[in-house]
Amino acid sequence: MSATKESVGFIGVGLMGQGMASNIVAKGFPLTVMGHRNRKPVEELVAAGATEAKTPKELAARSTIIFLCVTGSPQVEAVVKGENGILAGAKPGTIVVDCSTSDPTVTVRLAAELEAKGLHLADAPLGGTPAQAAAGQLSAMVGASPEVFARIKPACDTWAQKIVHLGPVGDGHKMKLLNNFLSLGYAAIYSEALAIGQKIGITPQVFDSVLRGSRMDCGFYQTFMKYVLERDRDAHKFTLSNALKDVRYLESVANDAVVANPIGNAVKNSFASAVASGRGDDYVPMLSDWIAGLNGTSLADKG
Repeated sequence: MSATKESVGFIGVGLMGQGMASNIVAKGFPLTVMGHRNRKPVEELVAAGATEAKTPKELAARSTIIFLCVTGSPQVEAVVKGENGILAGAKPGTIVVDCSTSDPTVTVRLAAELEAKGLHLADAPLGGTPAQAAAGQLSAMVGASPEVFARIKPACDTWAQKIVHLGPVGDGHKMKLLNNFLSLGYAAIYSEALAIGQKIGITPQVFDSVLRGSRMDCGFYQTFMKYVLERDRDAHKFTLSNALKDVRYLESVANDAVVANPIGNAVKNSFASAVASGRGDDYVPMLSDWIAGLNGTSLADKG
C-alpha cells in the first residue's frame, strides 16, 4: 500500500495530539479526528482540512492507520473495544498506533487480540513537549513488526524528527517507561535538592548558576528550571497525575520481571504525595513547590 494512500485517523487531540494531528494534515494525509470535550483543537483541525467523526467506530471506518494519544491503557482499551469502538468499524489490515504511555503487558495482550481479528497494533510512545509536537520535532519509540513499521513510518515522519524502531509490539512502551523513570526521577531529585538548598541558603538562582552549562545540565533540567526560576506554569505541560500513572506502570513492569526498584518507589511516592494532596493537575516542575512546602520553605521566595 502506498504511503500517500493511507487514510489517517486521530483520537486524542489534546496537548500533544493537536500538534501531531496538525502536522499530519498539513503534510498531505487525509485525516479524520474524533470529537473532543475541548472543541477548539477539533475546530482548528477541521478548518485545516480534517474531517470529524463522532465515534471511534465511524473514524475507524474511514481510516487505514489510527493514532491514539490518550491517557493510558484503560482509555486505549475503551476506545478500541468499547461500544462503537475501533473494532466495530475497522477494516482488515488497519493499524492502530498507540502513542500513549501505556502498560506494556496490556499492549502485548491487546496486540494479540487485534491480530486475531485481522488488525495490527503498534506502540509509538512519544518523547518531547507540546511545543515540539506542533513543530514536528517529537521523538517516537516504536514497537511493531517490520511490515507494520514500514507502513506507519511516513505518517510518523510528519510529527517526529527521531523515530527508533526498537523491536516487536510492547518494546516502545517498555522503553518509554524507562525514559520517563529517568526524567521523573530527575524531577524528584531536583525538587529535593532545591528544597535543601533553599533551607541552607543556596537559592534556586545560585543553584542554577552552577548547574547550567555543566555536565549535569540537560533539556529536561532547563524546562524544569524555567518554571522554578521564572514561574512559567507552561514550561513543561505534563501533569503530576500522568507522571504518577507512568511510575506506577514502571513499578508493575518491575514487579512482573521480579526486579527490585527501591529508587522507583521513592520517586513514585514523591509524586503520589503531591497527587494525594489534590495537586494532580499541576505540572511536573511544580513538584518542586510541593516538596519545598513539605519542608517549610518556598522556592518562589528569593531569600
